[in-house]
Amino acid sequence: MTAHPSPGHHPSSSPSGPPASSPFGARLRKAMDERGPLCVGIDPHASLLSAWGLKDDVDGLTAFTRTVVEALAGTVAVFKPQSAFFERFGSRGIAVLERAVVELRDAGALVVMDAKRGDIGSTMAAYAQTYLRPDAPLFSDALTVSPYLGYGSLKPAVDLARESGAGLFVLALTSNPEGAEVQRAVRADGRSIGATMLAHLAEENAGETPLGSFGAVVGATLGDLSSFDLDINGPLLAPGIGAQGATPADLPAVFGPAVHNVVPNVSRAVLRAGPSAAALREAAARYADEVRAAVASAA
Repeated sequence: MTAHPSPGHHPSSSPSGPPASSPFGARLRKAMDERGPLCVGIDPHASLLSAWGLKDDVDGLTAFTRTVVEALAGTVAVFKPQSAFFERFGSRGIAVLERAVVELRDAGALVVMDAKRGDIGSTMAAYAQTYLRPDAPLFSDALTVSPYLGYGSLKPAVDLARESGAGLFVLALTSNPEGAEVQRAVRADGRSIGATMLAHLAEENAGETPLGSFGAVVGATLGDLSSFDLDINGPLLAPGIGAQGATPADLPAVFGPAVHNVVPNVSRAVLRAGPSAAALREAAARYADEVRAAVASAA
């Protein structure tokens, strides 16, 4: 592994990596077609750092993140760093995240910042500017957002994403069991909250080709979702593969005809292969091949 800067190092004055030359949906489709349909989560849990023989401190975080970036940035289509695991180390942890975002994007990968932000008015606008403004240090190709202050509360993020060529992934049908309490609750019009979010996203993506930029988070562990209209003409970020129990072979049964727009997220099942760079690459390639085969079987 190459020499690394100190944990307090901040990225250079060009923090945002390459500009978004086309809408996120188009770039995502191209990246998955070329590199394989896989999103690798970067989730430096304390237990994972320990398994790699690293301390749960900024030095350990830095070594872990640099290893993942160097091993996979040139071959994996999408990365999803979980912001919380960097935020817990304060400004030095955020500096590690900033550098990773730049280097991943410089290597041609797309970055989905998993921050699940959600608020109203000027606060939502500030969240959007943090991750979706092209000159921001944490500018990412897409951001996960929570719509549970009302879908309309996301408008500042929707507007800035359109302007900057970025995307959003809206929490719709999440993989955690508690999610059903809210997401499957039925509104007065007879439609569930989750279905309502999917309908909003279909409206955002109407007419976009080859793929809209406004996606939904839909868990791969949820079983048959045929009662939901997942055809939103946008990407479906699917957590739950690997450590949570879902497999690539499950995807056609869960997502049906929309399986071609699924962005399967694998985190611990790939990261546990480290700290060997070769083992990380092998694990990521295996999952990408398995997903590709599963999607092909549904054609």
